[in-house]
Amino acid sequence: MSTRMQASPADSAPTRRLKLHILRYNPQDPASKPHLQLFEVDEAPSMTLFVALNDIRDHQDPSLQFDFVCRAGICGSCAMLINGRPGLACRTLTSSLGERITLAPLPFFELIGDLSVNTGKWMRGMSERLEAWIHSASEVDLRRLEERMEPELAEQIYELERCIECGCCLAACGTARMRQDFVGAVGLNKIARLRLDPRDQRTDADYYELIGDDDGVFGCMSLLGCQDVCPKDLTLQTQIAYMRRKMLRAAVFSGT
Repeated sequence: MSTRMQASPADSAPTRRLKLHILRYNPQDPASKPHLQLFEVDEAPSMTLFVALNDIRDHQDPSLQFDFVCRAGICGSCAMLINGRPGLACRTLTSSLGERITLAPLPFFELIGDLSVNTGKWMRGMSERLEAWIHSASEVDLRRLEERMEPELAEQIYELERCIECGCCLAACGTARMRQDFVGAVGLNKIARLRLDPRDQRTDADYYELIGDDDGVFGCMSLLGCQDVCPKDLTLQTQIAYMRRKMLRAAVFSGT
């Protein structure tokens, strides 16, 4: 009886030679000019763009700049434009793309170099501007058990908490292209999450002061780009529409 293992169709499939056209530019170097550089990589089974980029950096050009931390679609660091569409390199299989792949950094954010952008600087500024933390006058007692919460409400909060701040929604946002101060779907999602939390004692009038203008919830043009590219499949447009209704109601009752 033969014990030889049969090769799977994936193992016998011919290896593709991927051609990655990567936008290179170092804003810190006066001599650097934006240009596309071609790299070729032999595709491996189940290869992601993250693996391909590491192969390039390890074996072809160690100066290539891109970001990564978790490699599991949790940190959001490896977000970039993949054939013109925002996405995560670690979640994108090369088998889902053609042999020619074009990579560029996310727009809207400060460019560090090549595919690396400073999303953290913008996210921190946005969070400070929106005061994206629990506001409560109650004294915090670390020895007490956490306050009880209905499972249904906890699930709703958890759903909004899944945002990884990758910046894809802003890169796909038409309003963000026109308004640098627009808080984007990521900022409005934070407010929607805090509004659900019973520990936050702010009112809708308080939230209106934060997002009740064209740089906030009323600036969104409802193009659905943010929801289309969200790697966590968050219902961003639903949250924006919900917050818009609540903020409009708050404005009417406050006489603004």
